[in-house]
Amino acid sequence: MRGEVAIVGYGRTPYSRAKPGEPVLNVDEYIAWAADLALQKAGMSKNDFDGQGLGVSHAEVAHTVNWSAATAENLGISPQVLLRADQGGASAASMLIRAAAMIHAGIVDRVLVVGADTPLNIPSVAPGLPLSPERTRGVYWDFQGPFGVMGASAQFALVQTRYMHEHALTSEQLGKIAVSARYHASLNPGAIYRKPFTLDEYMNSRMLSDPIRLLDCVPIVNGGLAYIVTSGKTARSITDKPVYLRGFGEINNYYHGSRALPDITTTGFVQSAPQAMKMAGVQHKDINFFQPYDDYPFIAMMTIEDFGFCNKGEGGRFVEEHDLSFNGDFPMSTDGGQLSGGQPGGAIGGFMPLVEAVTQLRGEAGVRQVKNANIGAACGFGGIPYGRPGRSCISLILGTEP
Repeated sequence: MRGEVAIVGYGRTPYSRAKPGEPVLNVDEYIAWAADLALQKAGMSKNDFDGQGLGVSHAEVAHTVNWSAATAENLGISPQVLLRADQGGASAASMLIRAAAMIHAGIVDRVLVVGADTPLNIPSVAPGLPLSPERTRGVYWDFQGPFGVMGASAQFALVQTRYMHEHALTSEQLGKIAVSARYHASLNPGAIYRKPFTLDEYMNSRMLSDPIRLLDCVPIVNGGLAYIVTSGKTARSITDKPVYLRGFGEINNYYHGSRALPDITTTGFVQSAPQAMKMAGVQHKDINFFQPYDDYPFIAMMTIEDFGFCNKGEGGRFVEEHDLSFNGDFPMSTDGGQLSGGQPGGAIGGFMPLVEAVTQLRGEAGVRQVKNANIGAACGFGGIPYGRPGRSCISLILGTEP
């Protein structure tokens, strides 16, 4: 399916931290807003999706069991095909692959993909810990909650501690990722936190769940994103800046080594990245920028390794030796990522690497534009299973040419 489909439009609403005085929008309003922005960017109407496809990402605040059909009703469209993804931060990438398959099969010609969430509107026992079904039943409370593992920071702290026990990695190296992300956020009007900070400020930020500090943690926001994918033929009739899906790879519930005692410092990107690059016909040296799922610097660093830019255990040194800025030799998280841009719910944050990759490849990133960006890599990363770093790992290679 290499080069058969292309993204022709995208939208990202302003984010909100739900502070006093800010308008409080619900998830349906954010979805409609993001969809409208994407349609405007593509020069399309919602009527163009009657009899076509609609993809809807899971949200913490999804209020009905037929969420995707209800979203179609709210948007006022009658799609032939509904796609729904519940793979956390891999959902946006997952729906791109499924949309491409539907287009390849000739079932539809175009798909509007939307995602929004308002986690800060949910009653919470603690900031960022909404009382959603995921937090009140199942594996989470059977194996983690009773022992004080109260969310992603504590979960990833355990994985990071294990990694630091086995491999050379310093807090300063991870801090460089956080500082770089904030620098890019300072150049992005859509980022939620735009004031730069120094490595010293990072190191002095308070410890939340050792070894994870405050400035390691993704800020939760309310907001929405969307994108439109069409057949290559339709894309070329809509825009002179289509962004083609050149390659993809996906793995779910990956175990590295023994299932009884897996290596928790290795993610499924070791399997999905080579698949994506083989399909795309590219090598690492061909990739102009990297957009990982970066809710924590440590996750971004592991993804660099598992994507094959360096060997396992060398990620810290790789970060230390490379310039991660948009005009450096390894541009990464060029919109500020989730680390400083904000995460509109765990599932919707995965739209951000994809949308930023499209923005860069269309040459629409403004002052943070990567020069001569023709090929980019973006990642979807979803879920934190018991004792491992990620349930779903999806690798995407996008380009300006099929």
